[in-house]
Amino acid sequence: MEPKKLIQFRNIVKEFDGQIVLKGVNLDICENEFVTLLGPSGCGKTTLLRILGGFLEATEGQVIFDGQDIAGVPPYKRELNTVFQKYALFPHMNVYQNIAFGLKIKKMSKDVIQQKVMKMLKLIGMEGYEDKNVTLLSGGQQQRVAIARALVNEPKVLLLDEPLGALDLKLRKEMQYELKRIQQEVGITFVYVTHDQEEALTMSDKIVVMKDGEICQVGSPLEIYNEPANRYVANFIGESNILPAVMVEDYKVRFDDITFDCVDHGFRPNEKVDVVIRPEDIDIVEPDKGKLTGEVLSVLFKGVHYEVIVETVPGTTVTVKMHVIGNRDVTSQNGKEKISANDFYVDIEDLDQLDEKEIVARSDAQAWNPETDEYISISHIDCKLEKKLGSYPVTFSTSSGTSVQRTIFVVNQPFVRNEKANEAVMAFNFFKAVDEIKESVALDTDLKTWASAQAWKLTDENESVDISVDYDFDDENIQEGVYNITFSTTGREFKIHTTDYVEEGREVGLTFFPEDIHVMEKMVF
Repeated sequence: MEPKKLIQFRNIVKEFDGQIVLKGVNLDICENEFVTLLGPSGCGKTTLLRILGGFLEATEGQVIFDGQDIAGVPPYKRELNTVFQKYALFPHMNVYQNIAFGLKIKKMSKDVIQQKVMKMLKLIGMEGYEDKNVTLLSGGQQQRVAIARALVNEPKVLLLDEPLGALDLKLRKEMQYELKRIQQEVGITFVYVTHDQEEALTMSDKIVVMKDGEICQVGSPLEIYNEPANRYVANFIGESNILPAVMVEDYKVRFDDITFDCVDHGFRPNEKVDVVIRPEDIDIVEPDKGKLTGEVLSVLFKGVHYEVIVETVPGTTVTVKMHVIGNRDVTSQNGKEKISANDFYVDIEDLDQLDEKEIVARSDAQAWNPETDEYISISHIDCKLEKKLGSYPVTFSTSSGTSVQRTIFVVNQPFVRNEKANEAVMAFNFFKAVDEIKESVALDTDLKTWASAQAWKLTDENESVDISVDYDFDDENIQEGVYNITFSTTGREFKIHTTDYVEEGREVGLTFFPEDIHVMEKMVF
């Protein structure tokens, strides 16, 4: 028998000051379910909970509760109660009085109130505490009283907004099991908000993973953990090894230039995907028995297991020289024009593509009016390049005759090959003025451009590889001189959880089963 849908969110949109916080949320919550809304701060989970509780009104959409639209129903008339992170207990009342407060408001008889309160005290394991001052209770005890106060009114739904956030780690773990036990005993629906993945996995029947006001995935803890819908969910739930891959065909996925059997299907042939392999699903074996081989970079003891980092594919690195020079602007005789340019290097193989536009771009040549800062066109470039190694003068001029001469260095630029990674990286030494570096608003990107840094697959030169840049100068206080700039691709590192110790620096094999490879759709940003 299919469980009854108790709560139905239909196209819920919420807007605050022109900013859309919830973007058309649709979600069903069934009777007696423990449902967790999981996501980082600002994802919209608390907003959705407050709309259900009646503390906020949706901009668009419907909230159906037990078959009725409750949009116009005030919070106190809804068959649900809320437990907040700050328990909001009444400090001038004892435990009994706090729990009984809602029943007294409903004008129930004293004997009925006593029966219900004592039943709640037994449920939360606090019999004998009825006369205690709530301000003298521990955080965990206060939280239990807040839950009992909410449950004693016998709501159909209990809403919990990060109620464990104020507790210490040990108590928080204990209360996770306690909350689940209470939910199972009272047999009502719990809707729980948290950003803590462990809480969600421990307590929930259903997890709703949210991001930027939208639902990314809904499923049981096992479904969310073992079959994440995308990279975001995989990263948010548990620890992951996430790799870019290609779904060659049904049950065949390729990553790190190796094709593996998997259990996934339904993707387009050669569709770009992401793959997740959980750390506990990877076994360390002898190199000749591994599907992948690598070097142990680090071993960290975590109490019940070792966390081992194995590099299977080393990154590729190239370091170049950045020559930082002073201001070498040339000013016209009448002072109405300035022109500047830099020397630059070019690979002899690229000379055929080096037209005037490319020369201007590589040298960062520009002319301007110093009074208005308006740009002036560079109308003439004089350069006689030969297809042989050497240095060649190049002159940039405006139509008024203001000119500057620089040098083009034609070199046979080597590139760094990485056969194991099936990739290569190339970058050039380059010249830059102090002011150009200080005025850069995206320095990492500019450094790649200035050095003509690029990386590609050895087996397919048209397939580019992402590179990062590393430097050790302060761009705001840089001085003239020569600086090392390093460009690198990202190597492949696997995180493995194992109970067996393995030595750092050792060559090992990694193996896993087809069902351990979880294929996910690529996220679109």
